[in-house]
Amino acid sequence: MNEGQSPEIFDRHLRAIRRDRAARGFADHDFLYRHMLDELLDRLSDVQRDLPDVLIIGCPDGSARERLSAMGKNITCTDPGFVNARFNGGVQADEDALPFADNSFDLIIACGTLDSVNDLPGALILMNRILRPDGLMLAAFAGAGSLPVLRAALLDAEGHRPGQHIHPQVDVRATGDLLSRAGFAMPVADGETLTVRYGGMFRLLDDLRGMGAANILLSRPPHLSRETLAKAAAHFAEAADADGKTAERFAINYMSGWKPDPSQAKPARRGSATMSLAQALSPKAS
Repeated sequence: MNEGQSPEIFDRHLRAIRRDRAARGFADHDFLYRHMLDELLDRLSDVQRDLPDVLIIGCPDGSARERLSAMGKNITCTDPGFVNARFNGGVQADEDALPFADNSFDLIIACGTLDSVNDLPGALILMNRILRPDGLMLAAFAGAGSLPVLRAALLDAEGHRPGQHIHPQVDVRATGDLLSRAGFAMPVADGETLTVRYGGMFRLLDDLRGMGAANILLSRPPHLSRETLAKAAAHFAEAADADGKTAERFAINYMSGWKPDPSQAKPARRGSATMSLAQALSPKAS
């Protein structure tokens, strides 16, 4: 690794394979992606600008392309998986190695992939570069606080030598700083929690595999034996409500930021907290 280069945490090749394998049955496990996409497009509806040329990052199906095309926008898709990229007529690429020229897009929608990119600060810098001045970036991904019940069940089952089976997660409080460091103007970072109830741990694991979110760490943890999985499933079941279903949580981070442009409204002084999300999404000076 060269000096100054971010460490490789995730296996890039395995990441693509996981997404390719999930592509065929994704519709059966798309609830998290669909929830995030709906929220991003709802936020986009508050923007009073055309933003005609759009890059979609993360295309596990054709829904984002179809919905944005219906708005009259010109769409380019990119995805870490080869199958997803090909299905959407796009290009396969990791977010920290985007192959697009500077000032190419008015809008970037990054949905559901930034939680497993090796160099998140570098990816955000690249997104800023390929946006045109006064272009907008909107992103959503699973963040810190996700899957607490599954994490606890696996830790309890493995005992004193647990492996890392769940990816490192980004805290929403860090995302605003990441946006500022990447050069975005009027950065906004916030989050929400989506609760999903499961009849058992293996149904949750099936969803994670089906959405392409299984473990892709470069340093692979020890294989989970049947005995360990059975113990984890029992711990997971102990957290169930009276109806036998266990509530698991997905913490979702949302980010937005504009590429700087002289026409934008100037932010208030640090600490004054006078800029609302609506103002940040419509940054033109009045």
